[in-house]
Amino acid sequence: MPSTSVIVHVPGNHLMAGLLGTRDELLRMVEDAFPTCDVLVRGNEITIAGEQAPMVARLFEEMIVLLQRGQVLDAPSLRRSIDMVRADERPSEVLATDVMRSARGRMVRPKTSGQKRYIDAIRNNIVTFGIGPAGTGKSWLAVAMAVQALQSKEVDRIILTRPAVEAGERLGFLPGDLMAKVDPYLRPLYDALYDMVEPEGAQRLLERGTVEVAPLAFMRGRTLNGSFIILDEAQNTTPEQMKMFLTRIGFGSKVVITGDTTQVDVQGGRSGLLGLESVLEGIDGLEWVRLTAGDVVRHRIVQDIVQAYENAQKA
Repeated sequence: MPSTSVIVHVPGNHLMAGLLGTRDELLRMVEDAFPTCDVLVRGNEITIAGEQAPMVARLFEEMIVLLQRGQVLDAPSLRRSIDMVRADERPSEVLATDVMRSARGRMVRPKTSGQKRYIDAIRNNIVTFGIGPAGTGKSWLAVAMAVQALQSKEVDRIILTRPAVEAGERLGFLPGDLMAKVDPYLRPLYDALYDMVEPEGAQRLLERGTVEVAPLAFMRGRTLNGSFIILDEAQNTTPEQMKMFLTRIGFGSKVVITGDTTQVDVQGGRSGLLGLESVLEGIDGLEWVRLTAGDVVRHRIVQDIVQAYENAQKA
């Protein structure tokens, strides 16, 4: 097959440092990812020669768009961009999607195409199921979308809930009253909330009841209007609890249900999440988004571990 040559013109010297990285670190990553291509940088021109030259050129063009939009490129974002370009996806449409600014001043954005589909589904539906392994940002992004909806006055309150079931432990063995007993189970939701809102602001929201964090059992008998409701760890609900929760939805509310069907700890394995997609099939305003090991945004070893488990399950 004849070699292809493509030239990418970089619009401005000020973009070159961000494009190539410190001591050309990012350039070397691109060369390592596409070893059959030769990349030559001269002034504001990047010449790529090789069978995959059009793909590498598209990668550089996407990187330029991200830099022009104020993004800072680093090794993890470039690695994800390479994966997206290989999958014929556009990193500039994923990594530049703003959700909200966190308490630390950082812009919350999706980091993978799967996370972008998840955010779009939450925006466009009443009920969204986010199913995937640990580290894919299911709960964190859901809380970010909830805080954004509260700040833009799309909802009046946020309700964060989880089933109080974890790896065979029993509430009775924990010290304190009921809320003290369930607090450890709800702690991941508090952590996500504190990431989005400074601790003092979060405490005020909790004290006023604008944000409610409670175990799933507290949802029984209620009708939840004007609320952004997140059910986390839904694989540990029973079928009866899941039906109870889904029938709490009131007018003006939005619901996100997250879960990992490979980590069912509910007694007897009777998960309210397993088989539910076929039951709810065809309902308008409801969408399922499945995240995979490729959407894991924790340390790269977590992605490798999740992938190993998925491969073992397929085998």
